[in-house]
Amino acid sequence: MGLYDAYLGVRHRRNPGDSPAHVALVITERDLLEQGAYDTLESFLRWAFEYGAERVTVSVSVLDEAVVDTLARELADVDAPRSIAVRTPDDTERADAPIRVNIGLGGKREFAAAVREVAEAVEAGDLDPDEVAGADIEDRLIFPEEPDLVIKTGAERLSDFLIWQSVYSELYFTDVNWRDFRKRDYLRAVLDYQNRQRRFGK
Repeated sequence: MGLYDAYLGVRHRRNPGDSPAHVALVITERDLLEQGAYDTLESFLRWAFEYGAERVTVSVSVLDEAVVDTLARELADVDAPRSIAVRTPDDTERADAPIRVNIGLGGKREFAAAVREVAEAVEAGDLDPDEVAGADIEDRLIFPEEPDLVIKTGAERLSDFLIWQSVYSELYFTDVNWRDFRKRDYLRAVLDYQNRQRRFGK
């Protein structure tokens, strides 16, 4: 196992400039209930920055909003290599830290809030409706930057994640469950990204 991980690392180092600068991870509240889940997350964050990422966004989809506050406290205390900004449905302040964590703040909700703000600006006369552009939406998003690579473990669905921002992202789905996610799985995702030709919708 150690030799295989080393092999993947060597393959990555041959093309370090092609590594994703912004990596996004989609997991669920159920994933974080597994034993060792936060240790895996701490490792994931270290791997991301070790292999060229400058920013990491983590989205935690939740079914029960009663757990949001508990998750927010635990995620804010994660031993991470960079500073963390945690956002919940009740916290809509823009997040600019190198590591941003979104708990239960769905992409639909974030996008709808941005549209409402644009509509209010138009109504107030601060924005010409004929000049509304994508940048007016982006300026009002909590998580404005577009991920280069989105990694989803366990199932092939995005769970209402960064609807606007991920439109041109490269998506990587793995059937490896979060509790079993290892460095080799991260490197496979990065190598898969490096082997793709990004088209950005063209």
